[in-house]
Amino acid sequence: MTGRPVNQQRRDELLDAVVGYAIEHGLEEVTWRPLSSSLGVTPTTLVHRFGSKERMIEAVQRRLRERIIAETAASPDEDATLASSVRRVWERASDPARDGEFRLFFAVYGQALQAPDRFGDFLGHVIADSTGALRAAQGDDVDEDTATRTATIVIATIRGLLLDLLATGDRERIQAAADAFIASLETT
Repeated sequence: MTGRPVNQQRRDELLDAVVGYAIEHGLEEVTWRPLSSSLGVTPTTLVHRFGSKERMIEAVQRRLRERIIAETAASPDEDATLASSVRRVWERASDPARDGEFRLFFAVYGQALQAPDRFGDFLGHVIADSTGALRAAQGDDVDEDTATRTATIVIATIRGLLLDLLATGDRERIQAAADAFIASLETT
């Protein structure tokens, strides 16, 4: 006898709730009992929807990555340049309302670096997703190697600035640095 099939819409709703819980409480607090209590479901429901805690954490990682990519993508009618794309990413990432989300993102990133065999999917996408979008924003006239190098520099700079912002809270200093970095992209 097989179990009931997973209702994907309900699983997605639960996943969004789990992500919200993890943003608010941190990754270490994502355990079956407190999580299920907070969400108003049983631990069995979570196990049914996700299979295991590890798979639930992997789903949280994927959802964070999906949100970041979707919310920073250029609209189809936008004439995106590298500088405008980076500004859009920075504005979203540095929004104080997103601090918890990016604290969770970096916690997940750290966990994935500690256990690359378990979190290979996250590590495989965390750079590739951003690199692809930033390469495209440079236009067709930039050769692939140069576009990839530039995208790598942009990702490292934005993540470094964001880590500094989350660690220090010094928005004025870090915003000035981000503005200077983005301005340098307008001249390339």
